[in-house]
Amino acid sequence: MHEPDPTPAGNDDAALLARYAQGDPAAARLLAARLTPRIYAHACRVLGDSAEAEDVVQEAMVRLWRIAPDWRIGEAKVSTWLYRVVANLCTDRLRKGASVGLDDVAEPADGAPSAAEGMQQRARQDALSRALATLPERQRQAVVLRHIEGLANPEIAAILDVGVEAVESLTARGKRGLARALAGEREALGFEDYG
Repeated sequence: MHEPDPTPAGNDDAALLARYAQGDPAAARLLAARLTPRIYAHACRVLGDSAEAEDVVQEAMVRLWRIAPDWRIGEAKVSTWLYRVVANLCTDRLRKGASVGLDDVAEPADGAPSAAEGMQQRARQDALSRALATLPERQRQAVVLRHIEGLANPEIAAILDVGVEAVESLTARGKRGLARALAGEREALGFEDYG
């Protein structure tokens, strides 16, 4: 039977990890259900390869489970630690070289948009993936974490192991790079009225 989760996400991730370390498999399932979709989406965006992203997520979660008995509540957020592990694993994979091109990666199916809306959205996502691939790796990670994942600059700084000012610089340069990469595609992507 599934236990209800009485506390908001993020506030009790460390408590769930501690419960897992004490042998509670329900806590592990709840924590994994809460965290893996976000880190998988991040890894997909950074790597541009769903199979590679799945491998990264699996490795990151294995590392989380291994450190569970030694986790010290209050020292770091579990999600921040996990994003940092994913960021490092993605960096390692990018340095080794991708085995599949971004154009070969299928986008996840959308809920229920019309066929035309779905095609337009897919074109925009593909264009964003191609544009993200043109950015240097650190800029790409910063842009994805800030503008796609919605994390705050201090959390991104902890994940990337840089200062907040460096995060601001990386995201600003990354956004300029994306704007340049996407500049010629506005009309094709349905942004002709976009300022």
